[in-house]
Amino acid sequence: MQRLDKFRLPSEFRGRNAIVCQLWWLTQSCIFATSPQFMYRWRNFLLRLFGAKIGKKVIIRPSVKITYPWKLSIGDYSWIGDNVDLYTLGEISIGKNSVISQRSYICTGSHDFSKVDFPIYTKPITIEDSVWIATDVFVAPGVTIHKNAVVGARSSVFNDLAENFVYLGTPAKPIKPRTLI
Repeated sequence: MQRLDKFRLPSEFRGRNAIVCQLWWLTQSCIFATSPQFMYRWRNFLLRLFGAKIGKKVIIRPSVKITYPWKLSIGDYSWIGDNVDLYTLGEISIGKNSVISQRSYICTGSHDFSKVDFPIYTKPITIEDSVWIATDVFVAPGVTIHKNAVVGARSSVFNDLAENFVYLGTPAKPIKPRTLI
């Protein structure tokens, strides 16, 4: 039987002290989320201020949610769409020229349901260069999506995806090679 009264958050889990975490969440709610759409450089500045590694000309919409920006890295020219949730309990690394479309959920943490104390754990997610994650995709902890892969709308990714393929479904399966002309 699961016993939540036995649950303990690991020390240093958040990666910063409680004051910095609260300051980020306040900044995200009051400044980041309310900034006009065109103010990409402003949002990138705010993220860098809190320790994110953001490349040049990155487009992040104001409705994006980022739990801990100091655990986020995004390469040059990448786009993060409306209402994307980057659940950075662990590290998320997004390469250059990659797109994460609206309402996608990139999730680095979960709980071990096989243990009584329901411990939380994290595993990093890596999204390599030139990847397109279409709308409303779930990416599970520990996944690597290799370069030039496409994940179709409403898919769920629980395992690593090879480069140069289009994937679709729950769980995501390869549909065809991705060829660029």
